[in-house]
Amino acid sequence: MDTRAPEKTQITDAERIDRLRLIRADNVGPRTFRSLVRHCGSARAALEWLPEFARRGGASKPQRIPSEADARAELETSAKLGVRLIAPGEDGYPPRLAELDDAPPLLGVRGAIENLMRPMIAIVGSRNASAAGLKFAQVLARDLSDAGFVVASGLARGIDQAAHRASIEGGTVAVLAGGHDRIYPPEHVDLLNTLLASGAAISEMPLGYVARAHDFPRRNRLVSGASLGVVVVEAAMRSGSLITARLANEQGREVFAVPGSPLDPRAAGTNGLIKQGATLITEAADVIQAVEPIMGRPIELREDDAEPLAPDPDEAAREHIVNLLGPSPILLDDLIRLSGASAAVVRTVLLELELAGRLERHGGGLISLI
Repeated sequence: MDTRAPEKTQITDAERIDRLRLIRADNVGPRTFRSLVRHCGSARAALEWLPEFARRGGASKPQRIPSEADARAELETSAKLGVRLIAPGEDGYPPRLAELDDAPPLLGVRGAIENLMRPMIAIVGSRNASAAGLKFAQVLARDLSDAGFVVASGLARGIDQAAHRASIEGGTVAVLAGGHDRIYPPEHVDLLNTLLASGAAISEMPLGYVARAHDFPRRNRLVSGASLGVVVVEAAMRSGSLITARLANEQGREVFAVPGSPLDPRAAGTNGLIKQGATLITEAADVIQAVEPIMGRPIELREDDAEPLAPDPDEAAREHIVNLLGPSPILLDDLIRLSGASAAVVRTVLLELELAGRLERHGGGLISLI
């Protein structure tokens, strides 16, 4: 299979340390990381500017920024567990994941990481799956694996674990919501250890991090982002699998759904996806036929085209923008229009507020003041 992967890059040890310190600093996520690096010129320069940005945003206490020694210790501890922290474009970083605007600046990978460079299909679904759903997930995963695809999923109970188990021999990728040493659910530690022999595991979280409820949607964007498409086997109307499907759609990935009985609430979400335009599938051939044209296109890492920031907004503009914000989420475009300020000024004020721990970002470009 020719995925026409982009040329590999390699960052220096010093850059890896700087990146790790920046992404582990308080209130810095992948999008904020990207904005800071673009504005400041490098991760090292961004580290120097962090306290000033947070102060301007009204931080109530000094921002925690890991020291160089802290970063080196994390790299060394990770290496002892067989985990490498790699940047977009480096060997082992899933090429399609690197395309995303919110791609992790460093991704923890372990196992047979060469499989992370192969074309992936994600299979997700209900934790409380039916026997028929589990059987279909197994057949689909095995057939896709036999066809040369890597099966990706979230190591959860139900459909996820069935897909992993059926594709172990061909290589499967587990996307973790917590750190590599904090596996959830705990009963799947043995499954993870088994799949690592021919597959891989990835996580953007630090060692020791225990996943919480809000971390699973964050994990789901990696499941869909690393893949050509996402297959939802079973999902109730409020299932986390529907979040994965929504993220896949936003990322430009293919969304597939397996139809089910209208009488089974576990099929309500998948049937709903089909009504909304997801591709109905009943076998692996349906998925393969849909993704083959995509695989022929070259994978190009995104250019750093993040919106520019303003050098230092004046106090009046900053106060006006903050006053327009509140606990009710508002669209960024609406905030720019209502403020009368330039997009660069608004984005800078929002970055300051975020680094101060005063801003919350929601799905769909919505923001609110904490």
